[in-house]
Amino acid sequence: MHDALFATFFDETHDALRDQCHRFAAERIRPHCTDWEEAGAFPRELYQQAAEAGVLAPSWPEKYGGGGGDVMHAVVAGEALMRGGSTGTVVGLASYSIALPPVLNLGTDAQKERFISPVLSGEKISALAITEPGTGSDVAGVRCSAVRDGESYLLNGAKTFITSGVRADFVTVLARTSDDPHMGLTFFIVERGMPGFRVSRALTKTGWWASDTAELAFEDVRVPIENRIGDEGSGFIALMQNFADERLMLAVNGCTLANLALEEAVAYSKQREAFGRPIGTFQVIRHKLAEMATQVASARALTYVAARRLNDGHPAMEELAMAKNHAATVSREVCWQAVQIFGGMGYMRETLVERYARDARLLPIGGGTQEIMNELISRTL
Repeated sequence: MHDALFATFFDETHDALRDQCHRFAAERIRPHCTDWEEAGAFPRELYQQAAEAGVLAPSWPEKYGGGGGDVMHAVVAGEALMRGGSTGTVVGLASYSIALPPVLNLGTDAQKERFISPVLSGEKISALAITEPGTGSDVAGVRCSAVRDGESYLLNGAKTFITSGVRADFVTVLARTSDDPHMGLTFFIVERGMPGFRVSRALTKTGWWASDTAELAFEDVRVPIENRIGDEGSGFIALMQNFADERLMLAVNGCTLANLALEEAVAYSKQREAFGRPIGTFQVIRHKLAEMATQVASARALTYVAARRLNDGHPAMEELAMAKNHAATVSREVCWQAVQIFGGMGYMRETLVERYARDARLLPIGGGTQEIMNELISRTL
């Protein structure tokens, strides 16, 4: 809704990509989204289908198989693919967007060809492994260790809440290579089949059902030096760059969930009758929808401003923290109100608003909690 209000943020290439992603979502995701949600996974071939359709990595360099676009192309694709009705499918397809930036920013040309190109073609699946049991948003508390042993490293530890971790072909792992809380962190690529690397268990979640989520274990995994990304100690700065993109896309996710829930609520208010007339004719519902629309517009505006700042080369850490927090709050409130407007049907798993309300709950947690975002914002005041 109110797309004309934000037209100045996008050009004709963004509009063309939006149409392309809408078609893919309508044809490839929407007809199957409920089955995939219930199954807890979507077919692996969807990665290759998305790559062939040009919607998997529109903002990534063309030389590695991406679309060569900018940050706003990523925003457009994230919004449009969500119209398939399954947040889990979209975030599962996009797990590369947090797994591969360390390789793109720190890796050698050989590493980029080896690890980025097969993922952007849909041939392989990648995942990012940062969070550990007991650490959460405290990145400086990472305990997973990598000890140099000749021409390789011995990796030991555990990671949890890893999106696409169950079936990833390789995982970008943040590990501790020295005692320095920040400068002692380094990224490694751990590949499926390396002895000592295993999926401890698949995790079940409140929302995002169609994306697989894993707990991983590393027991004396011998990782060759050619799988180290960048120099020792370069991981923390690379991770901060990673967080910017992740927080933007989580803000986009929140805005889109809220917008979709609003659209569902508006349509339902015109169809559902009570006391002899559509419920949308009652002032209490009309005003509730008006407030929801205002919240959605405000979240989209702040998110697009943050995205444009990032696109123009600014760190935009404050704006991204604000956008993520605001989008998370708006998503939670608007999805909740949409369920309320649906009444009993809003509590049924056959309705999209029920799914959207569950999916929205992760947003104040993932990519840095709402409390951590507030701490980042407060430091700039």
